[in-house]
Amino acid sequence: MAIGTSIKTIQDIMRKDAGVDGDAQRISQLSWMLFLKIFDDKEKEYELLVKGYRSPMPDRLRWRNWAADPEGITGDTLLKFIDTDLFTTLKELPSEAASNGSGVLLRRVFEDSYNYMKNGTLIRQVANKINEIDFNRTEDRHLFGEIYEKILKDLQSAGNAGEYYTPRAVTQFMVDQVDPKLGETILDPACGTGGFLTCAIDNIRKTVKNPKEEELFQSSIHGVEKKPMPHLLCVTNMMLHGIDVPNQIRHDNTLARPLKDYTERDRVDVIVTNPPFGGMEEDGIEGNFPSMYQTRETADLFLVLIMHILKEGGRAAIVLPDGTLFGEGVKSRIKEKLLSECNLHTIVRLPNGVFAPYTGIKTNLLFFEKGKPTKEIWYYEHTYPEGYKSYSKTKPIRIEEFVVEKTWWNNRTENEHAWKVPVGQVIENGFNLDIKNPNVVLDDHGDPEELLREYELVRAEAAKTRDDLKRELMESFGRRE
Repeated sequence: MAIGTSIKTIQDIMRKDAGVDGDAQRISQLSWMLFLKIFDDKEKEYELLVKGYRSPMPDRLRWRNWAADPEGITGDTLLKFIDTDLFTTLKELPSEAASNGSGVLLRRVFEDSYNYMKNGTLIRQVANKINEIDFNRTEDRHLFGEIYEKILKDLQSAGNAGEYYTPRAVTQFMVDQVDPKLGETILDPACGTGGFLTCAIDNIRKTVKNPKEEELFQSSIHGVEKKPMPHLLCVTNMMLHGIDVPNQIRHDNTLARPLKDYTERDRVDVIVTNPPFGGMEEDGIEGNFPSMYQTRETADLFLVLIMHILKEGGRAAIVLPDGTLFGEGVKSRIKEKLLSECNLHTIVRLPNGVFAPYTGIKTNLLFFEKGKPTKEIWYYEHTYPEGYKSYSKTKPIRIEEFVVEKTWWNNRTENEHAWKVPVGQVIENGFNLDIKNPNVVLDDHGDPEELLREYELVRAEAAKTRDDLKRELMESFGRRE
């Protein structure tokens, strides 16, 4: 049975349980159960490869000892075990429970996880379906991508899901162009389920040649996620992409830390992110930033943060809405800081629908390097594929569409989709970065007076037709009488 079908079966089982209310709770329930299965499969690998490996969990709590046997505990016994033993113990697991830091990871994951299911028999059925997947088999591990995409699609109906998901084509293009290298620290300060980080892992992994480089690589991937469900999905995703103990994926609000508290140790080489936009941060968060940049618009605060924590020479790619580009006031001061401290070399303007159905807001991809001021900005207008009028769930943006941008990237010339703007023009316009494509020829709708005359003629023709039709109808009724 295909893994995607297995996940659908699991969700159908959960729908029978009176304790699970809606897609968000179903996904959360599935996430912690999948995490424990994946963690157990990883432990089997450690036991073979790491001499003296010791599990951070008491034996009775390991997946293999309560969930792996299809005829194992079920019903009220299983429910009581999960609620009063498994969760209680893991939420309070001591940090020294394992030498490799996995005890800390387990405690963090379960601090904000919950068992929503109230029927132990149905929990057993879910566990048995999960046991059909062996995450130590290369084929099954690759097929987790199918699970992952299925979960992300289900997030569409689980509340405000847009902040968790960036289309894979967009994340891949951004990471490809920033091009993180082995030995560089990579951060997504609003990492959601980990799309940008998995792309970075895939790009760097192929350059790792020996155990020392592997250790360096393992420590270079960092993320922060505010909400518990996407954080759990991200941690699980990291493990499946070869990050053995992803303790660098923190469950926290990046913006809650005062900017002045960041030290040189916190600075990073590469940042790729799609911060939440269109919403407001909680009261007091703006107080963590200098007064001239204080706002409750999340995307603007993230832009200030990114500029601050990038190393000199560091590179960044960020998704931002049109509102940041043309906004005034605090937004203008933030853009002034960006252009004076960083080289904003490229803005890729995306068309409507890229983030459908989460938001209809038009978005842009900004690429910049810290350390030198901007002299000129290149714009590239991404267009729909032939035959498309918009993107949708069934017709999403594809990585193949970015081939034209990639070809143009290192050999830049102006064309119908690309144009260059000197920074002086931006400054003169009050730091307005919302610059339209000057190479688009607008349709000539003709002389207004001539159009008005044509309109009057059409109106007269319509009136004559109406009168003729009315007369014919009257004559027809007269003949009948």
